[in-house]
Amino acid sequence: MSATVTRWIGFRHDGAAGFGRLDGETITVFEGDLFGAPTETGRTLPLAEVTLDLPCRPSKLIALWNNFGALAEKLELSRPEAPLFLIKPANTYRPSGATIPVPEASGRALYEGELAIVIGKAARDVSEAEAMDHVFGFTCINDVTSAAILKADASFTQWARAKGLDGFGPFGPVVATGLDPETLTVRTLVNGRERQNFPISDMLMPVARLVSLLSQGMTLEPGDLIACGTSVGSGPIPKGATVEVVIDGIGTLTNRFD
Repeated sequence: MSATVTRWIGFRHDGAAGFGRLDGETITVFEGDLFGAPTETGRTLPLAEVTLDLPCRPSKLIALWNNFGALAEKLELSRPEAPLFLIKPANTYRPSGATIPVPEASGRALYEGELAIVIGKAARDVSEAEAMDHVFGFTCINDVTSAAILKADASFTQWARAKGLDGFGPFGPVVATGLDPETLTVRTLVNGRERQNFPISDMLMPVARLVSLLSQGMTLEPGDLIACGTSVGSGPIPKGATVEVVIDGIGTLTNRFD
């Protein structure tokens, strides 16, 4: 990937959706396909004058379990031979800045700050050596979980339902290209207090291996997200709290949970 970091942002302005390149506090507006050959329109917009939207529209959001050494050690989990994952539905997607209602029936919600891989070119049965050619960039994600629903039935752990409620997969604020994921650190703050701080270099399956293994028999489409999993420090979201997932080079995903 390029050494130059580019940050792509989705927005709404005057009732219309758009996307562009974020340069400081200014958006250079583009048109076309973000994952194709988008072109500049010649327009710019101040960031302060737009409402943040999703930076891309995934056909699926793949969420990893047990992919960090520190958490595996804490929970005494064995190293997985293949990615352990679930798929979160589109109703979970929300942009940075959105307020997310937490249903009473879900009990307490848990935050999980994570790095997400954004696919840029369709990948099916790709090798690890080829995998990075299919990665467009990276974004921040909060893989929210309902603890009460997860283990409500002793006969079946309800991963899909517990993680599939409306707004339980916010991501953004941008998709950043040109980053080296091995140098990144994920921080999660709840009401301004740091609760998670862990390096991506602790991933049991790094980015290229994840993309390769997940593409075996399952086509990864442009815009799809792979949430790389979380590490130690996940915990409850108090009602009315603001949760921030911070990754330098990408920015801060911010959502209030009511």
